[in-house]
Amino acid sequence: MALQRFLVQGQVAIVTGASSGIGRATAMLLSEAGANVVLAARGATRLFKVADEIKKLGRHALAVPTDVTLGTQLDALVNRTISDFGRIDILVNVAGGTPPTAALAVSDDDFDEAYHFNVTSALHLSRAAAPTMAKGGGGSIINVSSAMSHQVDSGFVAYGAAKAALNHMTRLLAYEWAPKIRVNAVAAGATLTEALEIISSMEGTKEHMAQRTPLARLGEPDDIALAVLYLASSASSWVTGKILEVDGGAIQSVWPIPIPNGLP
Repeated sequence: MALQRFLVQGQVAIVTGASSGIGRATAMLLSEAGANVVLAARGATRLFKVADEIKKLGRHALAVPTDVTLGTQLDALVNRTISDFGRIDILVNVAGGTPPTAALAVSDDDFDEAYHFNVTSALHLSRAAAPTMAKGGGGSIINVSSAMSHQVDSGFVAYGAAKAALNHMTRLLAYEWAPKIRVNAVAAGATLTEALEIISSMEGTKEHMAQRTPLARLGEPDDIALAVLYLASSASSWVTGKILEVDGGAIQSVWPIPIPNGLP
């Protein structure tokens, strides 16, 4: 049956940013679809809690506290996965983010940090996992990007530029590693993760954002996780190098708080 192709039975998946939000939802959904999941994030307590939830579903889950900005820890994450499971089939680079800041207030170091967190870390982990994926017959890498990679608004020069770079890195890796490894990305729109919920809890902001979204609501982490599952599974076996936009149909930024550019 065609629906069986959406399952990832017995596969091994690494998910970064897995302690909350999109990462947690992705890890949970991949486990429901049959995968054994290796969870990575900085917050150990919450990470182990997610692992326990997955184990209750009858799946294997391994929590490996990891700071994705440190290459040595990313290498250790891959080595631990190989040691425990012997293979890597799916890698989901979720961890990332940069606070909105007016361009005049973004230092060179801030800009470098945005690229390192959102782009370099994903490249490092993908590069570390790719040889094992290829030896095992292939695999799928999914990078979680952002609608701000192609939309415009004040305050997002570091974040948006980094996510745009992540998108094109996705295309370049997909070309270079085909046909063994597929590489795709999900450009997520305004999604109710903890970071956005702080903003959307302000009076009127959630309604404002929903009104600017054609589907009239903000995204939920599961909306993004479902797209990731499609790209991770054999249902998307003829898809690589693509950026899947999951954003409620928004064609412009729905950010609710104007950020002054600071120009005289």
